[in-house]
Amino acid sequence: MLWLKVFHILFVMSWMAGIFYLPRIFVHYVEGEKAGQAVDRLEIMASKLYTFMTLMMVLALTTGLWIWWAYFPLVMAWLHLKLLVVALLILYHFWTGQRVKEMQRGTIKAYPLSYRWLNELPLFLVLAILILVVVKPF
Repeated sequence: MLWLKVFHILFVMSWMAGIFYLPRIFVHYVEGEKAGQAVDRLEIMASKLYTFMTLMMVLALTTGLWIWWAYFPLVMAWLHLKLLVVALLILYHFWTGQRVKEMQRGTIKAYPLSYRWLNELPLFLVLAILILVVVKPF
């Protein structure tokens, strides 16, 4: 079971690396497009990163569910709250996927500042998950 935990943590870290970096690509894309620079490479980077992130998310969720079924009863309040926050991260993941599709169509519309702020959202979600898993306040 320790090996399963190791791989779960690895997959979560890999997923989060993408979650934290992809909005930065959006910032550079929007700023570059406004400045008249070539942004084709950023579209390719975003698409490849999103594919990688999605694979890591699926592996993280699969190993997480496996650990849950092996270790935890269904009645722990901290776990229910953690799963809710994970669901919010999944929604954020798919939201970034929609922005990647908009990049590919050339229809992405936002201000770089909004992507900078949205880049911080997953940090707070991950912090909440860490507090729930380590401290177990409920």
